[in-house]
Amino acid sequence: MAGVTIADGQRAADLLDEGEPEVEFFAGVAGRMPRKRVAAGAVLHDGAGRLLLVEPRYKPTWDIPGGIAEADESPLDACRRELAEELGLHLPVHRLLVVDWVPQQGVWHDAVLFVFDGGVIAPGLLDTVTLPDDELAAVRLVGLDDAAGHLRPSSLRRLRVALDLATRGGPPAYLQFGRHARG
Repeated sequence: MAGVTIADGQRAADLLDEGEPEVEFFAGVAGRMPRKRVAAGAVLHDGAGRLLLVEPRYKPTWDIPGGIAEADESPLDACRRELAEELGLHLPVHRLLVVDWVPQQGVWHDAVLFVFDGGVIAPGLLDTVTLPDDELAAVRLVGLDDAAGHLRPSSLRRLRVALDLATRGGPPAYLQFGRHARG
């Protein structure tokens, strides 16, 4: 269920502290505001440069485990929910590695992607993974060079940055289409 976390009581208290929600100055303006997709995933790695990647049944490319945040669900909560739904894993995901803006492509609106650190894969973890038959065909532990032909170029760029931060440390990176924003 979206947005259900241990912090729900705190969220409710914080919303009360905010006071009454603003009313629209011009009726209907909120409904005309653009909306972005928000997605979140986790980098799980073996400490030797290999990532856990999933092979979805609904698209031609591989990806890290994760997915679209539901209404009123934080990116972190979405990441944790997707790990549980896709792989049956309940991991203490919390550290943000990358925020990446992706432009509109075809029918898909632009999006903001959050990549969190899922940590080092414990021995035997892949043996405990349960794949939803209707969503994922496989899960793999592979190096990015080996997976390059199965990833979109922007995903490959984003995952190189995320894996580097997961293994070497450093502050989160802001990317635009998988590239460091220069400005």
